[in-house]
This record gives sequence, structure tokens and C-alpha cells, in this order.
Amino acid sequence: MTQAHPDHDLPPAVRLLGLSGILPQLACIAHTLAFGGSFAGQAGLAYAAVILSFLGGLWWMAALLSGLRDPIPYVVAVLPSLVGWGAMLWPAGGLWLVGLCLLASPLVDLSLSRRITLPNGWLRLRWQMASGLGLTTLILAALTA
Repeated sequence: MTQAHPDHDLPPAVRLLGLSGILPQLACIAHTLAFGGSFAGQAGLAYAAVILSFLGGLWWMAALLSGLRDPIPYVVAVLPSLVGWGAMLWPAGGLWLVGLCLLASPLVDLSLSRRITLPNGWLRLRWQMASGLGLTTLILAALTA
């Protein structure tokens, strides 16, 4: 008997749209390579900060829908918005900060998965999305430093 693929329960659109979230950062990298980095660095920082904030909203809603009463998941869910905002105020290091936070973000999903039920394949997709966006954000940071 074969085991179901871990992403089987995720609709194809979730995987496709989730992974396409790396495209804006790739466009910023291409723009930086072609024209230099100031505008693309700012655009990439804004995009990465928005996505980081979006992740916090996902964590908040996952905890709320699962009925968690412990305040810690909600505190953690607010942090990405604050980090993203702070990064926008720190142009020299903001891309580095947000890139590292994106790379680490699946650790929150992993922690949540110990307390709530997540869809099959979600953790694997989160690692893929976070790795792609986190690494491209760090590449953009290096190119625009």
C-alpha cells in the first residue's frame, strides 16, 4: 500500500499561488541587477514586510479558530507586523532582518502544529515558501547593500 503524498490535501491553487509569492522578490533582484538597487531594495523590503505581517495574521486566525486560550500564540502572531514595521524604518538592515525572520517563520507553524491541526502538506509548503522568499530577500539585501 502506498502512502498519500503529503501535499495531497492542499488544493493545487494553494501550492501554485503560495510558491508564486517568490516572484516579486525575483523581479526586484532582476531590477537590481539591471538598473541598480535603491528602488528595488525598497520595493522588496515593503513586499517582504507585508508577507511577514500576513503570516502573523494566519497564525492569529489559526489559534483563534482552534480555540486556543493561551495568550502566547497571539503575542507571537502580532510580532511579524511589528518586525516588518521596524524593518521599514531601518533601510540599511531591514531586508536582512525580514529575510531572516521569513526563513525562521515555519518554526512558528511547527510549534502551532503541536497544538492545533493543520492541513496535510501545510508545513512542507510553508518550509518551501519561507525558504524561497527568505533566501531571495537575503540575496536582494546583499545586492543592495
